[in-house]
Amino acid sequence: MTRGRFITFEGGEGAGKSTQTARLVTWLRERGLDVVRTREPGGSPGAENIRDLVLNGPPERWSPTTELLLMYAARADHLERTIRPALAAGSWVVCDRFADSSRAYQGAAGGIDMDFIERLDAAVVGNDQPDLTLVFDLPVEVGLARALDRGGAEARFESKGAAFHQRLREGFADIVAAHPDRCRIIDATGDPDAVFARVRAVVEGVLA
Repeated sequence: MTRGRFITFEGGEGAGKSTQTARLVTWLRERGLDVVRTREPGGSPGAENIRDLVLNGPPERWSPTTELLLMYAARADHLERTIRPALAAGSWVVCDRFADSSRAYQGAAGGIDMDFIERLDAAVVGNDQPDLTLVFDLPVEVGLARALDRGGAEARFESKGAAFHQRLREGFADIVAAHPDRCRIIDATGDPDAVFARVRAVVEGVLA
């Protein structure tokens, strides 16, 4: 059986990833593909429990090192129970955030040594890297305004301040530059239809 394809969505807060993830999954299914939609942190029962620990509480609840280890603990369970079985069965997997978020949030913005993150990633993720990563980009002030406007729980990272989120945006740009074979920048400004047109254009290239 042919292995499925693995697409991840990345970017800062308020970039619209969740909306566009849902739209892409619907579009792919309309084309006859079996698609598993998932997210990080989370995506499996154990990883969802860790999600609650990481995303709730005050900004200083965890150090960047503790965050990183919690994220990779969740990622290990997610891979074992959701992602790898789906890909092996020939399904496509579309994931709202994956390992590049650790590189950007705990690495570029949090100050964790990138070599340490890459060693951890090699041990946990190994060869199961995404086939395509869409990195949603928009000005920090726009993204934070969107994120704060939507409200709700799980706002721990939104509370880390503008300087943190500027480092985050720069970190994602560095990831795209370092991995041009799998990463594509998506301009996340404008209405959802315009953004999805950009997403679709990139994914159609992959399908072709």
